[in-house]
Amino acid sequence: MPCIAVRRAALFFLLCLYYNAIQLFRGMTADELAALRAAHCIRVQRYDKNALIYHAGRVVHEIGIVQSGSVNVESNDLWGNKSILSHVEVGQAFAETYALCGEPLMVDVAAAEPCEILWLDLVPMLQQQNTAASWYPKFLHNLLLLSMQKNLALSQRIRCTTPKSARGRLLTYLSAQAVRAGSTHFSIPFDRQQLADYLNLDRSALSKELGKMRDDGLIRCRKNEFELCGTE
Repeated sequence: MPCIAVRRAALFFLLCLYYNAIQLFRGMTADELAALRAAHCIRVQRYDKNALIYHAGRVVHEIGIVQSGSVNVESNDLWGNKSILSHVEVGQAFAETYALCGEPLMVDVAAAEPCEILWLDLVPMLQQQNTAASWYPKFLHNLLLLSMQKNLALSQRIRCTTPKSARGRLLTYLSAQAVRAGSTHFSIPFDRQQLADYLNLDRSALSKELGKMRDDGLIRCRKNEFELCGTE
């Protein structure tokens, strides 16, 4: 029995470390995380690649947090045109603004690869009786920081799609990725079609321009691995 108790304590400790690595739970104590779990605010669900997780027009009350894999936030029109607005990776969240405001989704969320999503239900979390809980102000603080980071990510995409030429968009995006990686050799989270969707370019135009940039000695690339050349 003591061994079982020790194993349970160790498992709970590891769960606490994991949750504190997620921005929305950052700074919360083990007791506070246990209170959240006991309140049935958290559930986990798995999705296959390309599965539609959230559909535009739906009213939601849960924030999604990627536990494994990744998802894309997409804008799809009635004619089948798609733009990737953001790529959400492990530890990052999505749909928080819609879950808070109660407005119908204007975007789709799809699994970019097999993934596992931790769902955080705001209905029980934001009830009046929880406002005095010690975890409540921490959660609101973390949620505000998350919202600010999302605004920065949206601004970055706008900056990448502002240039009129395909080369201008690629140079802006790849330069930003190099700065983020701290190196001129880096990998990106998109395949060619996804990169074209993110930059609002036709895939053939994207591939053609990448070939020209490689021939001009600006880049080396293989699949999603890139190296910027002649930058010194």
